[in-house]
Amino acid sequence: MTETLALDKHGCPACGAQAEWNPGKQLLACGYCGTQSPYEVSEEGEIREIDLVRTLREMPEALRGWQAAKRTVRCRSCKAVSVFDVDLVGQNCEFCGSPELVDYEEIKAPIRPQSVLPFKVSASAVRESLRRWFGSKWLAPRKLRKKALVDTVRGVYIPYWTFDAKVDCPWRAESGHYYYTTESYRDGDGRRRTRQVRHVRWRPASGRLQHFFDDEPVPGTQGIPTDLLDKVAPFPIRELVPYDTAYLSGFIVEHYRVVLIEAAKQSRESMEHQLRTMCARRIPGDTHRNLVIDPLYAGETFKHILVPVWVLTYDYAGRSFQLVANGCTGKIAGRYPKSFWKIFFLVVLGLLVLGLIFFA
Repeated sequence: MTETLALDKHGCPACGAQAEWNPGKQLLACGYCGTQSPYEVSEEGEIREIDLVRTLREMPEALRGWQAAKRTVRCRSCKAVSVFDVDLVGQNCEFCGSPELVDYEEIKAPIRPQSVLPFKVSASAVRESLRRWFGSKWLAPRKLRKKALVDTVRGVYIPYWTFDAKVDCPWRAESGHYYYTTESYRDGDGRRRTRQVRHVRWRPASGRLQHFFDDEPVPGTQGIPTDLLDKVAPFPIRELVPYDTAYLSGFIVEHYRVVLIEAAKQSRESMEHQLRTMCARRIPGDTHRNLVIDPLYAGETFKHILVPVWVLTYDYAGRSFQLVANGCTGKIAGRYPKSFWKIFFLVVLGLLVLGLIFFA
């Protein structure tokens, strides 16, 4: 990995120790002496969209590197790749808790994040929310609150890609219009009756849709399951700020494992799925079939951003579980063990209720 020159270390003005970003107060704070130091973000940074086609053809060197001395490691257990300050030692994997971290070397330096969503929810607030979350899971074993150890929650910046595109999308389909006829039939007793029968009259239909996709997100992480991220989404992308290492101070940064070209493919698939839905809504009539879309994409751009999550990984009865909280909104999603006996008695209760209803 090609290293770039390190920026300021964000030292404490009182004792010189490393100051860390405090989400609750939105400033740098020293974990040793408690000194708080307001931080002004450099005005040199900017949030800009990057040309996708040009970047895929030839990566500009200006987009590479982390702007600070970093160490990149990969977890042997869950394969997540994390980036943290070279001064930090003895780290465990922030995603699965494994201590088996090995140095991870890239053939090329990573694309540097262009912008970041700073943490807003503090560690103390998310711990309290996690306690309430565990308390709301009445199928969980009673001992889970003590075993989960919410004090081990960790703040991690995870990578995302966002994509913009202007789309001109001609479409064609067959539009179906319902009409009804009356037919006669005989019922089970042999009596003649009539009923309405629905038919479909098919007609050709076509049109053109123009749409602008703005900041379509694609996770670049492999350390957190996508379904959990979907449950804590959305992240307030409009609140992005220019990339600055001060926001990262005291947190772990995950290096993207979904590379740009793969993320672009996922984004295109998501866009086409949305385009089919939008075109389908424009088809006249009552139903449709054989919808064909021919989207033309222009002005495709992307951003590599970092978004904040609080991650809690814990073991219970020999199994590992993970909880994730949105670092901006505090929304929580995760998995937890379920008590066999609680489920058993719930099923028995359900059968008893059904039996009472049946006999009544």
